[in-house]
Amino acid sequence: ERNTMNYSRAVQSPPAAVEEALARLGGRLRIARLRRNLTTEELASRIGLSRQTVSAVERGRPGVSAAAVLGALWSLRLLDHLEPVADPALDAEGAALELARGRQRARPRTALDDDF
Repeated sequence: ERNTMNYSRAVQSPPAAVEEALARLGGRLRIARLRRNLTTEELASRIGLSRQTVSAVERGRPGVSAAAVLGALWSLRLLDHLEPVADPALDAEGAALELARGRQRARPRTALDDDF
């Protein structure tokens, strides 16, 4: 088990909405695995993880890497379902904010010095 002293506050104590989303996603991954009649060992072998990591993914543990979750989705052929996540074309709030204030650069341009 990893030392939790190295984990960020977001992992040690995530917002309730994040915990709930992780639990829902993990539960859905478990259902998908069971529907395919796969054991945790078989899924783990397909994506190069340990059985314990797959179990942690399915339990919605906040410390599990995104790569482990995405690997499980890939192995279960569900990765394409993530396509609309954070799609700028579907971000109505972000588009409205951008339109209201006008497009701004993240960092101001600096003039290049051509004195060699």
